[in-house]
Amino acid sequence: MIIDVEKILEVDLKDKVIIFETDTVYGIGCLIESEIGIKRIYEIKKREEKKPLAVLCANIDQVKNLVSDFDKYSHLAEKHWPGALTLIFKKSSLVSDTITSGFNTVGVRIPNDIIALEILEKFGPMAVTSLNISSEPALLKFEDTLIFENEVNYVVKGKDLSSISSTVYDCVNNKVLRQGTIIIG
Repeated sequence: MIIDVEKILEVDLKDKVIIFETDTVYGIGCLIESEIGIKRIYEIKKREEKKPLAVLCANIDQVKNLVSDFDKYSHLAEKHWPGALTLIFKKSSLVSDTITSGFNTVGVRIPNDIIALEILEKFGPMAVTSLNISSEPALLKFEDTLIFENEVNYVVKGKDLSSISSTVYDCVNNKVLRQGTIIIG
């Protein structure tokens, strides 16, 4: 079902999978406690279970609850969030192994997009990944997201995007895993 952001804020997202814009690409996500939603995302994307999902948050307080070593790299978060930087930290017990594919780390990000932030502020952290079939390019145009309309519970109306995926920086091993527009170094 196609829905605008005001309406999505009124629904119960328990075990629901949604598509929404971020500041980089369109994402597919669910609440972090929804094992049903997480498994559905892997099915829709045809994603290997050994590839973890990221977690999007609305603010640093949400992030701090999900990771165990935030303060050491808080300077990166303060400089680049909200924005296109995913930081990988050791995870807390609030993050399931299903999200992280069994790894003891989790990638977190605060997107710089009003619609994404409204959703995350209302519902809390979400397990999210780019909207696409694995190994295909991430979707940037709202019209293109509609090919997944029957696979998810809600598609939140959004604008066409023109960005590339976020930079991914591994704070545990101090290295860039994916280079995006933000340069760390």
